[in-house]
Amino acid sequence: MKFGVIIFPGSNCDHDAHWTLQQVARQPVTFLWHESHDLEGCDAVIVPGGFAFGDYLRTGAIAKFSPVMESVRRFADGGGLVLGICNGFQILCESGLLPGALLRNTGLKYVCKPVQVRVENVATPFTNACSQGEVLTIPIGHMEGNYFCDPATLDQLHRENRVVFRYSTEGGEISASANPNGSLDNIAGICSAGGNVVGMMPHPERASEPALGGVDGMKIFDSMVGAMAGR
Repeated sequence: MKFGVIIFPGSNCDHDAHWTLQQVARQPVTFLWHESHDLEGCDAVIVPGGFAFGDYLRTGAIAKFSPVMESVRRFADGGGLVLGICNGFQILCESGLLPGALLRNTGLKYVCKPVQVRVENVATPFTNACSQGEVLTIPIGHMEGNYFCDPATLDQLHRENRVVFRYSTEGGEISASANPNGSLDNIAGICSAGGNVVGMMPHPERASEPALGGVDGMKIFDSMVGAMAGR
């Protein structure tokens, strides 16, 4: 199995994701340049965090036109695993691979801190190593993490069990006080209808080694490795 991590101008978490996959998960991984259509035979693609194209216009609004994203759409349509982290989640929404949009945080301030997220769906290739209702501590770092969609879309996400993570307290309570950015229904991550595309605002690569203060984020990458091994 092989992972690919996309590099856009302005990406700043691409090397973090690459390090986690290569040095911690011990998996083959390569960088994928935004101007290339070639996914180089990768079995999973990471759309990393950062500020692709400086977040001009809107977050992800320019990155969605990158040639590599055309290939990612075809890859996802064929069942390929795609994980969008923070800015990557924003890009996936702008690209139409996931519904909804990420708006400015309600406090209009950049938020960077560890948060708790409750795992709502363990039937995805990204959460199969987790327990239903498990609370993970994973850092966030964003200005536009406020997930929004219309009522019909939210209803569909709930009906189809596509809300993957929700901001919670340490005890797993879903509350306004646990919501760091005003996100609708405390949503921290969702998946596509097929479950093979996930976008999440927290950064699992920043919680992958004890030296970083926690390892809960590795459950996301371990899940992906396990899912691909079982294919």
